[in-house]
Amino acid sequence: MQIEKRYKYLGFITCLYITFQLVSDVSAGKLIDFFTFPVSVTVLFFPITYIFSDILTEVYGYANARNVLWTVMISSILAGIIYMLVVALNPSKIFDANDAYTRVLGQVPRILIGGWLAVFAGDITNNFILAKLKIVTRGKFLWTRTISSTIAGQLVNTSVFYIIGLYGVLPLNVLLTSIMSGWVIKVFVEIVFTPITYFVVAKLKTAEGVDFYDKHTNFNPFTFKPPF
Repeated sequence: MQIEKRYKYLGFITCLYITFQLVSDVSAGKLIDFFTFPVSVTVLFFPITYIFSDILTEVYGYANARNVLWTVMISSILAGIIYMLVVALNPSKIFDANDAYTRVLGQVPRILIGGWLAVFAGDITNNFILAKLKIVTRGKFLWTRTISSTIAGQLVNTSVFYIIGLYGVLPLNVLLTSIMSGWVIKVFVEIVFTPITYFVVAKLKTAEGVDFYDKHTNFNPFTFKPPF
């Protein structure tokens, strides 16, 4: 099975994935204006995690992508627990920035929970659709798989995150507008990065000597084995 093979670049991609996810966890609560629409600042870089998911599923297969996702989730949850511990500790008398520090990290628990559920649900949706479409398209038309899976995955991700993380914080009309605008922006980023995705996928398939098709894969999202 593909999960037994040792790959050259799987660990490196996993590290990049974790980095972008941890940054997204902390910064997700900040809203910026995209033209006139309020969106989470993570729309600028979180979509890159979906590019990692696409690459992982396309090259290494759904099972390896799922294992990496679980590794990312464990890292994110561990970091979230540390954030909460840091906020709970009493500051030194000479530390005069505790209010600002707490204001930033103090918002993290609810956002993290929403983020964890959103990332897992969205990524599993993305990877499942891409893996199935690869079989249907017989490995051709990569762009149809990456964009189609992202449209579905990012809709799930964005909806779950905003509803759990920001419901009651934002007015309902702003919440719905943020979901739609955030979703559109994330899909747009995927489209823009499509040529890069093509390039990286081609290089990795050659370097790793693999182009996996999930014809007999167990798609249970709760199965996990460390990816390396």
